[in-house]
Amino acid sequence: MPALLGNSLIISAIACDHHLHTPMFFFLLNLALTDLGSICTTVPKAMHNSLWNTSSISYSGCAAQLFFFMFFTSAEYFLLTIMCYDRYVSICKPLHYGILLGSRACAHMAAAAWACAFLFAVLHTANTFSLPLCHGNAVGQFFCEIPHILKLSCSHSNLRKSGISLVGVSLAFGCFVIILFSYVQIFRAVLRIPSEQGWHKAFSICLPHLVVVSLFLSTGIFSYLKPPSISSPSLDLAVSVLYSVVPPALNPFIYSLRNQELKKALRKLIGLYFQKHFRTIFCCRAFRM
Repeated sequence: MPALLGNSLIISAIACDHHLHTPMFFFLLNLALTDLGSICTTVPKAMHNSLWNTSSISYSGCAAQLFFFMFFTSAEYFLLTIMCYDRYVSICKPLHYGILLGSRACAHMAAAAWACAFLFAVLHTANTFSLPLCHGNAVGQFFCEIPHILKLSCSHSNLRKSGISLVGVSLAFGCFVIILFSYVQIFRAVLRIPSEQGWHKAFSICLPHLVVVSLFLSTGIFSYLKPPSISSPSLDLAVSVLYSVVPPALNPFIYSLRNQELKKALRKLIGLYFQKHFRTIFCCRAFRM
């Protein structure tokens, strides 16, 4: 619920407040959409199974769940990389910000992130479910994810497993290099800022993004690359929750707590909602009288 409510509020606030129609908030809106999609892909089915005391999912349902989870998760990673570039331009090249990050450029970058995520999800889903499964059909997790499905595949498919992992690691490493390079340049620029106010503004822009990137990468990398020797059902469950549920739930609070403009827009949105709600109640009561 916190993830659904927080991300929905961010999407509504950015969409309704024209003061937030800037590149930074445009990408934040897209990030909130990925968080919302990721949560809606895994949590409802897990809640249904828990309420009805079942743990089954159809083959097609598992494939769809894996596809959408990979789609929204990879889109989030691509968007975090683009948001890092946005912060790099705003701090290191502020005079060129309007040129490098115009409305058309932002739309193209966001579209590229979603398109790459779609192709990435199709590739991984097709490769994963084309493997012959000969070790049962129990995933051992509260949602369908690649590492646990690969455990069910036959041993002669190691080459394809390595190929899937190599594509994912290469793409993730490429984005990580962009993020690392951008933040090196950002911190070099911040250290040259003479005023304390400039420092505070720069860190208020970068710190939430850095926290979100660190949380997303650390939990995801540990889940997919942890050695089999330390694997256990309870640890796998905890790690899966950490990277699939916790980041989407925390992202709205991390961004809203550090951004004054967003907090102002959220207060305005909530105020308008309650004002309209109480006005409707008052009008209904007056009509009955």
